[in-house]
Amino acid sequence: MVKKLNIIMSLMLALVLALTGCVSSTNNNGNTSSENNSGSGEEANKEKESGEVNVYTSRHYEADQELYKMFEEETGIKVNVVEGKGEELMERLSIEGEATEADVYITADAGNLYQAKDRELFQAVESDVLEKNIPEKLRDKDNQWFGLTKRARIIAYAKDRVKPEELSTYEALTESEWQDRVVVRGSDNMYNISLVASFIDVMGEDKAKEWAQGIVNNMARDPQGGDRDQAKAVVAGEADVAIMNTYYLGVMLNSDDPEEVKVAENVGVFFPNQDTTGTHVNISGAAVTKHAKNKDNAVKFIEFLSEEKAQGKFAEANYEYPANPNVEPSELLKSWGEFKEQDVNLTVYGENQQAAIKIFNEVGWK
Repeated sequence: MVKKLNIIMSLMLALVLALTGCVSSTNNNGNTSSENNSGSGEEANKEKESGEVNVYTSRHYEADQELYKMFEEETGIKVNVVEGKGEELMERLSIEGEATEADVYITADAGNLYQAKDRELFQAVESDVLEKNIPEKLRDKDNQWFGLTKRARIIAYAKDRVKPEELSTYEALTESEWQDRVVVRGSDNMYNISLVASFIDVMGEDKAKEWAQGIVNNMARDPQGGDRDQAKAVVAGEADVAIMNTYYLGVMLNSDDPEEVKVAENVGVFFPNQDTTGTHVNISGAAVTKHAKNKDNAVKFIEFLSEEKAQGKFAEANYEYPANPNVEPSELLKSWGEFKEQDVNLTVYGENQQAAIKIFNEVGWK
């Protein structure tokens, strides 16, 4: 009797489950969830977009954190962030291999992104959104990384000693009139490696080497410090011009340190090569990792960062030029004027990287 009753109860339970249409499913993120088949399409979409995305980033800005929160609010996808230096996170990705939790890698400089791609740490992404929002020259030829922000490598000059009309091109800084008047970072700096790598593409390896040798001859001191230190050297009278990124001047102008603000206010911004090959531009960019566990969410995350709202946030809050051409720069960047960019695909920064390093070694750029 008890056995017969158990069978009847089991049949009744099965009938209830069938009538309610309750099923157990696994969404794109590998999360098991309960869905009601009678639910609305909107509810189903919310369920599909739940989960998480794990981000390894060398960027450490409040504006980025705000964007992550915006993405979470819009999609329901939780953003988990690991911060560190670009090279360290690249090495971590390599060591972790298939066991990595990282879905997205973000870092500065196309040269670094190329290195990570060369180490087979990324995977290709097919996205109409990214193709629409990010110009071809600012993304990898194989769609393994995508630029998010731009930084121009300009000539910063002492306003009290140099007139803008005295400046023209990167090449002109190698002439004798600039002897002992130029400061710039060291040869191990990726910004400089990418700069020379771009020159190899634009003017050829021999001319790029001539340029590097000319800069070494005209250095006011051995390379030391970062970009901000070059601006400080100019204002201190150690040199008259510096090769540096616009981003750092934006940071200094908005610094809590009054001395940094004073330095930035006393240097001018000059965009070289406007009548020839254009000013060198580099990027911060993002990629989906090779072993991403949440690939769909990773793609959505990068697409979100390429859209106009996020790009506007990058532009206004972080002194960087937007990668999306439909978004205007901030008022500060506009105040420096419009400029013509080098017409190269940033992939060449990586392809010419070793040749650039060889040039630095040969000319004695420390």
